[in-house]
Amino acid sequence: MFISVLDLFKIGIGPSSSHTMGPMVAASRFLAEIIQHFAPLTTQYHIRAYLRGSLAFTGHGHATDMATVLGLYGYLPDKLAGIDCQALYTQLLDRDVLPIYPDGGEVRFNPKEDVVFDYGEPLPHHANGMILELLDQDAQVVFTDEYYSIGGGFVKSKAEMEASDAAEADGGNWPYPFATANEMMDMATEANLSIAELKRINERVLMSDAELDEKLDAIWHTMDRCLMQGLEAEGTLPGKLGVKRRAKKIAKTLRRHNTPTDHNDWLCAFAMAVNEQNAAGDCVVTAPTNGAAGVIPAVMKYYQIHYQAEAKDMRNFLLAAAAIGSLIKANSSISGAEMGCQGEVGSASAMAAGGLCQVLGGTPAQIENAAEIALEHHLGMTCDPIAGLVQVPCIERNSFGAIKAVVAASLALHGDGQHIVPLDSCIETMRQTGLDMSHKYKETSLGGLAVNLPEC
Repeated sequence: MFISVLDLFKIGIGPSSSHTMGPMVAASRFLAEIIQHFAPLTTQYHIRAYLRGSLAFTGHGHATDMATVLGLYGYLPDKLAGIDCQALYTQLLDRDVLPIYPDGGEVRFNPKEDVVFDYGEPLPHHANGMILELLDQDAQVVFTDEYYSIGGGFVKSKAEMEASDAAEADGGNWPYPFATANEMMDMATEANLSIAELKRINERVLMSDAELDEKLDAIWHTMDRCLMQGLEAEGTLPGKLGVKRRAKKIAKTLRRHNTPTDHNDWLCAFAMAVNEQNAAGDCVVTAPTNGAAGVIPAVMKYYQIHYQAEAKDMRNFLLAAAAIGSLIKANSSISGAEMGCQGEVGSASAMAAGGLCQVLGGTPAQIENAAEIALEHHLGMTCDPIAGLVQVPCIERNSFGAIKAVVAASLALHGDGQHIVPLDSCIETMRQTGLDMSHKYKETSLGGLAVNLPEC
């Protein structure tokens, strides 16, 4: 299944692509549905939302309730950059009716009471599920739908989740319809194309080169702006853990010492800067998720600084990374609630390794090797955020993911692309590991570090 680079890299807000951005999109979709079927709407109707599974267990720490409310008010993640979402949400908390635009009507909705954290059984199709209902004056449900936030800001309705692969196919005429890493390498080799070129040709079915370049540049500029702002930000992150920002202090120390060999330290500072911004609810890019948003920008910044990269190089990095990410998403998952952190930071590290190997002149086989090395050494990593916040251990994990990506690219470039474990096998191993992993370790904060810190 074709997944665009612009779907994998989405501009939005923190702290979570699956628990913040996804529910916001789902609520906005539900609003559009009821406007379509029930306009004009009046206060005889009442909206209620139920958060299930991981959305319930870690929703408070991920601002899922706030995201749901903002979505019902018509806000979308890519339009909230620079807006104080918490202040906006606070303004809405005491209201008991929801204005409907462009319908002009209003329905009953109390944000404090009508977003329900339901800790019962998860919905059947995914750990990140939510139910939205429209009720009449007799409290009878007249319209409802289930939505699933499947990672990286992607959202599907119940019907879409139940659709077969054939029904789900988008029907695009992709010149290079690779579904596996082996197919990707074979097509690239046969056509004498790089992985980035292969991905670009597929993207050109949807848009021109100029439009694609403009959008890729916007993605990198947003990543870079987030990283640079994070390097200058100070203070304490939201939430009861009282986590202090560290990226600025690390960068200041590195600048003072001016040691050119401190590559790992700079990678850590870059990655942490992004994820501290994410934890604060600021503008970030899913890469491929918010919880793993720091890995790819950190490696790209490292490459830009040390190799005097041009705009076309950054575009090729993103295209190759997206080719790897699309394989992981299509054949496994990038959702922490399904796969644990191997699906988030592991996927991001594999994508970054592939992207870096591409721009350093790697062959398709070396790029596949780099991605496999990075993913292999994240297998089994759990998602156990303390207090349900995307802070500990998430922020530091991005630093290690970035370092592993650079090492993986280096190892691959020292070889000829021949290796023991194919990327396809590694992706399948991650999928099987995620299925076997207890739900306690998959973004529920019911196990691991999340329950072994007495103060929390």
